[in-house]
Amino acid sequence: MVETEIVSIHPVHPDTRRYFLPHIEMLVKAGFPSPADDYLEGKLELTEHLVDHPSATYYIRVSGDSMIDYGIFDHDLLVVDRSLDPRQGDIVIVSVDGELTCKALAIKNNIPYLKSGNPNYPPIEIKDKETMIWGVVIHTIHSFRNRNR
Repeated sequence: MVETEIVSIHPVHPDTRRYFLPHIEMLVKAGFPSPADDYLEGKLELTEHLVDHPSATYYIRVSGDSMIDYGIFDHDLLVVDRSLDPRQGDIVIVSVDGELTCKALAIKNNIPYLKSGNPNYPPIEIKDKETMIWGVVIHTIHSFRNRNR
């Protein structure tokens, strides 16, 4: 077992080069296929759809399996917003005693703790630890193909 840990941080800068990808304006069915039509609606820049606060947002890649029940897998790229106030149930990036981790924020009996998304990892009580929340995870991006990263 490997605890989920952070392996890199990539800030989003509003002045960085943008890449617009083709955007198909239709919903894709996950059941029976629909007839193939030409639904190309132009170009789509993902940051416009994934990021509400560019100056307070960064990308970060995770390593480990402690958040798999939340749909966060080894090598996923997370989009994290530092401007949001964390609430119970939010997935957060948090520094615990100087080490970054990705966990769900939970509160029990008015005491906050960090909850894993894998039963093999116990909750982390933060009562007696030095903690700082680095932001709320707003999206996760993962590949369905194994790639060297």
